[in-house]
Amino acid sequence: MQPLLLLLAFLLSPGAEAEEIFGGHEARPHSPPYMAFVQFLVEEAKDGCGGVLVQQDFVLTAAHCWGSSIKVTLGAHNIQKQERTQQVIPVKEAIPHPDYNSKNFANDIMLLKLERRAKLTEAVWPLNLPRGTAQVRPGEVCHVAGWGRVAPNGRASDTLQEVELTVQQDQECESYLQKYNSTTQLCVGDPKEKKSSFKAFTKVSSFLPWIKKTMKGRALWQSG
Repeated sequence: MQPLLLLLAFLLSPGAEAEEIFGGHEARPHSPPYMAFVQFLVEEAKDGCGGVLVQQDFVLTAAHCWGSSIKVTLGAHNIQKQERTQQVIPVKEAIPHPDYNSKNFANDIMLLKLERRAKLTEAVWPLNLPRGTAQVRPGEVCHVAGWGRVAPNGRASDTLQEVELTVQQDQECESYLQKYNSTTQLCVGDPKEKKSSFKAFTKVSSFLPWIKKTMKGRALWQSG
């Protein structure tokens, strides 16, 4: 399993109304302890996305998951229940990538600085980002997790879902998606299978320098 792809569930190309986890199954509760549920308001209506805890005080999500009153729930399996494992933490600052384009969703990635550090438990633990540029190659089978829709035109799942998807050649997405960018996106899924929609996922490895620089800069700013 390639851990970086678990970062990608919340970075699905937002051409559809919501993220989708088709053809998968319910995850073992808290088996990925770094998964985060990001909730925010858009014109007074609640919306949500998945995210990943990458430091005790930082969550990584998509830039299109922006709104007011952002808060993060860690340690959740069922996001409609108040589980004893859950930690709900308000977001102090939302930091979208400086080159994010809301029209074509280029550089669709964002860091959320939490108001306080998460308490580390068996259900809440950050995902270690790789030190170098991780390469995910065509043919590799990866896991994607999230609280997206489990059926076309259906409602989002209350419980964390996961599905196995295969990384495709870039040419596959280039033939289906006009705005596909192999530098910052990854071609995942199979248009012939009824699994999580065949899309271009944000290639988190391409943004590692920005992620690490941003988190380090905020830490220095706080201590200064």
